[in-house]
Amino acid sequence: MNVQFPPKPPLPGDGWDGRVTTGSPGIPLYETENVPAPESSEEALYCEAETLPTVEKEKSAWESSETDLEIEDTEKFFTTGQKELYLEACKLVGTVPVSYFIRNMEEPHMNLNHHGLGPKGTKAIAIALVSNTAITKLEVEDNDITDEGLLSLVQMLQENYYLQEMNISNNSLGLEGARIISEFLQRDASSIWNLELSGNNLKEESAELLCQALSTNYRIRKLNLSHNQFSDLGGEHLGQMLAINVGLTSLDLSWNQFHIRGAMALCNGLRANLTLKKLDLFMNGFGNEGALALGDVLRLNSSLVYLDVGSNSIGNDGASKISRGLEANETLKVLKLFLNPISMDGALLLILSIKRNPKSRMEELDISNVLVTEQFVKTLDGVYALHPQLDVVYKSVLGLTAKKTLPLWTNPMKLIQSYADQQKITVVDFFKSLNPAGTMRMPVGEFQKILIQQNKVPLNRYQVREVIKRLDEKTGKVNFSLVAVSRP
Repeated sequence: MNVQFPPKPPLPGDGWDGRVTTGSPGIPLYETENVPAPESSEEALYCEAETLPTVEKEKSAWESSETDLEIEDTEKFFTTGQKELYLEACKLVGTVPVSYFIRNMEEPHMNLNHHGLGPKGTKAIAIALVSNTAITKLEVEDNDITDEGLLSLVQMLQENYYLQEMNISNNSLGLEGARIISEFLQRDASSIWNLELSGNNLKEESAELLCQALSTNYRIRKLNLSHNQFSDLGGEHLGQMLAINVGLTSLDLSWNQFHIRGAMALCNGLRANLTLKKLDLFMNGFGNEGALALGDVLRLNSSLVYLDVGSNSIGNDGASKISRGLEANETLKVLKLFLNPISMDGALLLILSIKRNPKSRMEELDISNVLVTEQFVKTLDGVYALHPQLDVVYKSVLGLTAKKTLPLWTNPMKLIQSYADQQKITVVDFFKSLNPAGTMRMPVGEFQKILIQQNKVPLNRYQVREVIKRLDEKTGKVNFSLVAVSRP
């Protein structure tokens, strides 16, 4: 008999009309039409780019062959429930069941990192996930899943439209794994929007395959390619992809091997990119030449909000080039330059460039390895006066006495709690009173600006930074409910 899986939720661009046909035995295939659906206001800018024409190509071996995520007696297994299905799948492939998976099959986040699954254990998990509607995020990092396990996962994703995030980092997938993922992405037939491929021994040829797929797949919003072995040629492929892609909003390329040529290529792509908001390039080799290209990007790009170029051999000359971009940039909020050979002179150029830009939205400048003087701090106070939302993180201050530094470490939450007790309110009420919207969440930069300017509980920037650490959701917003207090 044919098994009817739970209906798939319709997705933007899927055009699913509910019709079902039977593919491999026991596996129903959903007919789809490539009809774009209306986008949300948040994604309206994606509509401006024309969808590239699909190219007819021969099906790969794994596409044309019948899926092996099948169990002969499907009627028996799908009537006994999720747990029983998984246990039978384990028997079928010859692997030991993972108790954690059984206990958490109804939770949205399934973390199976470091469980030693191997290809067989991964295949059993994939069989169980074909009909699972609860899990939306799957993590199988460091499980030696091999190509066989990866193939099982992508076959499962063709049927499971509830799974949206997948972490398959540190599985040494290499070129063959990149080929499987590339073919899967080109089908654009799943709900996955967050894909983590860190530490998979991916090199230049892998970059070419992945970028070929991402040049037409705009469903992937967040991609982690850190801790791989991409160098300048990989940077060229990625740059070409970024110039075309209108889906990615977050890209992690940290801990790779990009140097001047790769840096230039990436920056060329960023000049044309309209959607990328977060870019992590920590621990590469951009140098001052790459910093010059980044400065041009910051001057022209209107989408980047977060940029990490820490540990990229950028000196004062590079800081000067970046500062020119900051003078004109109106979107960047976070710039991390930690562990670069920048002195106080370079740091001064950076903060003065922000001062000269009345439309700057900078909230955090991380130069925390740079040793500065009291004179620098006085100059910075002038910048803060114009941009109260800004927080510059530096190493320390030469010349301040212990007497001056002691008040900086007074617990700000105790000060706020004391004020709340006097007013007979809770700390949460105090924070909500600072929010014009009166809600439990607000953007970090806006919160910092208000906290600095309010006079109910005078706080310095060190104390404000501590409060934000306590409330930061890591989503660009603070959440007042993270402070557990009771009404006095």
